[in-house]
Amino acid sequence: MRYGFYLPTRGPTATRDGILALAREGERLGLHSAMIADHIVFPVESQSPYPYTVDGKHPSAGDALETFSILGVVAGATERLRLVTSVLVLPYRNPVLTAKMVASLDVLSGGRVTLGVGTGWLQEEFAALGSPDFAARGAVTDEWIAIFKQLWSQSPATFDGRFCRYADIRCEPFPVQKPHPPIWVGGHSRAALRRTARHGDGWHPVGAIAASPLPPQEMRAHLDTLKRLTDDAARDFSALTISYKAPLYDTSLPLPDGSRRPFAGNPEEIAADIRTFAVIGVHELIFDFRGQSIAASTERLQHFAAEIIPLVA
Repeated sequence: MRYGFYLPTRGPTATRDGILALAREGERLGLHSAMIADHIVFPVESQSPYPYTVDGKHPSAGDALETFSILGVVAGATERLRLVTSVLVLPYRNPVLTAKMVASLDVLSGGRVTLGVGTGWLQEEFAALGSPDFAARGAVTDEWIAIFKQLWSQSPATFDGRFCRYADIRCEPFPVQKPHPPIWVGGHSRAALRRTARHGDGWHPVGAIAASPLPPQEMRAHLDTLKRLTDDAARDFSALTISYKAPLYDTSLPLPDGSRRPFAGNPEEIAADIRTFAVIGVHELIFDFRGQSIAASTERLQHFAAEIIPLVA
């Protein structure tokens, strides 16, 4: 089992010193990857429900550092840590520019970028950014992925799509990773599973929270579905990375059935949960150690590395 952790992108800990302190400590302790979320603007009032809290409200007060800016800073301050967008909302950015940014970061980080992707949920943010129509975000996401794969491997390149067109362009250098940086698809809707099966190198759902429990038995059923879809697409299911995120949303609330939230409790209980998810086919677990201060966040990270990881083996 590999382990990842969230970096702060908003709030009092989302400072240069705070982000770098947590990233460097995670790398020192041997964790595999760091997650960087993606928001650009927040509306004062929103009718868009957030899928990962029970009340449908996003926990931000409206602040968010930009994803690629964080990636660049962390890439320059670490050597081994995988840098994961978790997740990048693809329709927010021009796909040619995004392909260039990801490739550049992969080159400058020595091949450490993983592109976690999603379709987005905040309709007002789409409108503010002049993004393609919110209702078409799934089709846009699929087209953007196709553009990335072309521009990361072919030069010159021509593309004539539904949402984007270009002809005879060069977009080099290519990424260090071949054939391209891994693409992990977020979400566990049927559409997300289809997207993973057809276009992804990994599946990256959120679970272990009241609004999205995704317990082992449900996770196993989704993996069975994903295998069937991957077989139908003539792709190799065993080549996919399964990465499961356990954020700190609604921690005071029990799961809908009243049971203990996975990855909560004493070290032995958490270690048992990790073993359970490993058995059903999860390769990487992403934990949320963020607190109200970097000192508290670092302490949680150190506790996990010292007290829980040794119990799993």
